[in-house]
Amino acid sequence: MQPFNTVSGRAAPLLQANLDTDVIIRIERLTAGDPGSLGLYAFEALRYRPDGTENPDFVLNRAGYRGAPILIAGPNFGCGSSREGAVTALLALGIRCVVADSFGDIFYGNCFQNGVLPVRLAAPEVTALAAEAPDGAFTIDLRAGSITAPSGRRVAFEIDALRRSALLEGLDDIGLTLKHSAAITAWQQADRTTRPWVWQVAAVAWGENR
Repeated sequence: MQPFNTVSGRAAPLLQANLDTDVIIRIERLTAGDPGSLGLYAFEALRYRPDGTENPDFVLNRAGYRGAPILIAGPNFGCGSSREGAVTALLALGIRCVVADSFGDIFYGNCFQNGVLPVRLAAPEVTALAAEAPDGAFTIDLRAGSITAPSGRRVAFEIDALRRSALLEGLDDIGLTLKHSAAITAWQQADRTTRPWVWQVAAVAWGENR
């Protein structure tokens, strides 16, 4: 997972409420097998017209916002099904940070497993940042816990300490667990000595010959 420290660039305002994971990425697109290709289909129903041409009214198709690494979203962003591919699609589109006043709970957790930073702010602050979006680049600094708007105004945000540390190091839950691999191995070796019958039963269940 790519670590997240700071990200600078334009912030695309997409303040529509309740944009669910099916809008972010349609379920049938997840069968492609290549997560990197999902960016082509992110927000497909909004980005493209029925004939397949780009919708010029969609914010990420507009000059200045195409390829924006930051999304300023409406309330309850990422609600709906527990579709991790929704986060993968945003990442493949180049989005590293989503700012909103609320998120779907599962989507919010999935962001941290894929190197995307979800920032929760009060609704008036989200609206104020969106108003500055046409004025230039933003900087999201996870280590400092701040957003710097084009005007130079700084907005503080808070992230759970463990999740913050994991993003800074580029670690998902498996990566965090593997940081303790030496302790896990030591415990397993000790347990084999104190409870060898458990490991014998487990070896049979796993088809091992030990």
